[in-house]
Amino acid sequence: MRVAPSLLLAALLPLFAGCQMFAEKTSVSTAGMTRMQGELKAEGGKLLFQPCEESRRFVVQDSGNTSLLQEAATLASKPGALFADVRGTLSTSNGNGNDGQFNVHQLYRVERSNSACSDPNFKRLTLRASGHEPDWSVKVSGKGMVLDRPQEASLALPYLEEQLPDGRFNLSSEANGQRVELWVAPQRCVDSMTGAVQHLSAELRINGKTLRGCGYYGGSRND
Repeated sequence: MRVAPSLLLAALLPLFAGCQMFAEKTSVSTAGMTRMQGELKAEGGKLLFQPCEESRRFVVQDSGNTSLLQEAATLASKPGALFADVRGTLSTSNGNGNDGQFNVHQLYRVERSNSACSDPNFKRLTLRASGHEPDWSVKVSGKGMVLDRPQEASLALPYLEEQLPDGRFNLSSEANGQRVELWVAPQRCVDSMTGAVQHLSAELRINGKTLRGCGYYGGSRND
């Protein structure tokens, strides 16, 4: 009998959670690590990572205590391919039929999506943030930031970035008669509509109104 991937992920969860309980979090430099995007699949009691547009598959080892396995198990019942954006190191295969092991140290996002691998904007963005009720989206690149909201024209703005303690930062603009601020903090954030998990919490302030959401670094930001 073929076991559904979601059940395999659920079966992996208790063991992994037990290991996490006793693991100590340490600060590890990401120098020399590779950021990769791809699809997660449960197979043979293991979680496998297949990079976008590749046939290689790597066994996932959560070396950085990122909770990737728990997040994958939570999203397993939702429709769409399970996409992950992570950073880590690759090690050689141990003859288990896969192409090696992916030692994950940093989780940027994990979500159900059939199109994330082909996102044409990812590589040129430094940051993307979005939220709901009402919907909003901000795309940031070296050329400026673009604010999108339903029933309103896209608003392109120059911005100033201010670095704050504890990895937080603020983007602000007062162009075109608008006072726009985007406050970002390195904190696990769950999208209220999709259940997607991202590594940044975001707060958008427009002319005194505050909207909350989540965010992640784009491909052109090497954090």
